[in-house]
Amino acid sequence: MPRRKLPPLNALRAFEAAGRHVSFTKAAAELNVTHGAVSRQVAQLEAWLGAELFLRRPSQLSLTPAGQGYLAEVTAALDRLALASLHLRETAPPSTLQVNAPPTFTMRWMIPRLSGFQRERPGVEVRMTTGLDAVRFEAGGYDVAIRGAQAPLAGCVSVPFMTELILPVCDAALAERGRLRSPADLAGQTLISYATEPYPWADWLAAAGVPGLRPAGALRFEQMFFALQAAAEGLGVVLVPVFLAIDDILAGRLCAPFGALAARRRRYWAHAARRTPPVEALVGWLLREGRATEAAMEAWAEGAPAPEAR
Repeated sequence: MPRRKLPPLNALRAFEAAGRHVSFTKAAAELNVTHGAVSRQVAQLEAWLGAELFLRRPSQLSLTPAGQGYLAEVTAALDRLALASLHLRETAPPSTLQVNAPPTFTMRWMIPRLSGFQRERPGVEVRMTTGLDAVRFEAGGYDVAIRGAQAPLAGCVSVPFMTELILPVCDAALAERGRLRSPADLAGQTLISYATEPYPWADWLAAAGVPGLRPAGALRFEQMFFALQAAAEGLGVVLVPVFLAIDDILAGRLCAPFGALAARRRRYWAHAARRTPPVEALVGWLLREGRATEAAMEAWAEGAPAPEAR
């Protein structure tokens, strides 16, 4: 079979859009490129064909007879290609993506948003497992590992998708009842901790200017999820990443009584052994959701009251 001699495909798309709209400007808006880019692509196609496709007059664009006939053929071919591709996507078996993430992150952040990814990528089947261990792709049997850390992981693809601020959070009613206006007021409260905490209370209290503060009580749990639930039930104050509580903070169920005072920053990363289309799709979605969560946190931080000086 002789080798096909195809024109530049990007130039074909530009011509088809411009011919359909009879406008380079509207074609540029549809393709999310500049007017000049469309004009250059069409000129490239005309040079390749050796034929003029448009008549360009001041403030007026029209198809030549050759352009009209070519547009009909190109539109029909692109429609057939789009239909064949859609049919294949709908009938192809789903791609499986194994994702491992911390338990509380999975329950409080990932699961409430996961339906958005499923709508975007119905052909990708996500299988979630939870864990906090060091990332080992082969031993763990997962494609993507999500972890909070200060730096990327060596030897793999690491993409930061969200900033983490760790700070005190509690039930809104408890904050009002206990008049939590400054870190010194924690002396009358129960401080909740957990075995996997990345930021101990002693470090936060020292950074907040009250080192050695003695709380009224203490509660300790194995996992962050249980500690955060205890705080939501009004049992005390806990140090957690604010993005895990931002939805409840904005709804008024939880509060961060001292704002971002003495918050510790780190990043949440998506680690992958290799780049594949499903991995790229998930990472892109995580980046968009991470930006949305960061925007919500920034809006909250701008309106959060400053702690009182003592």
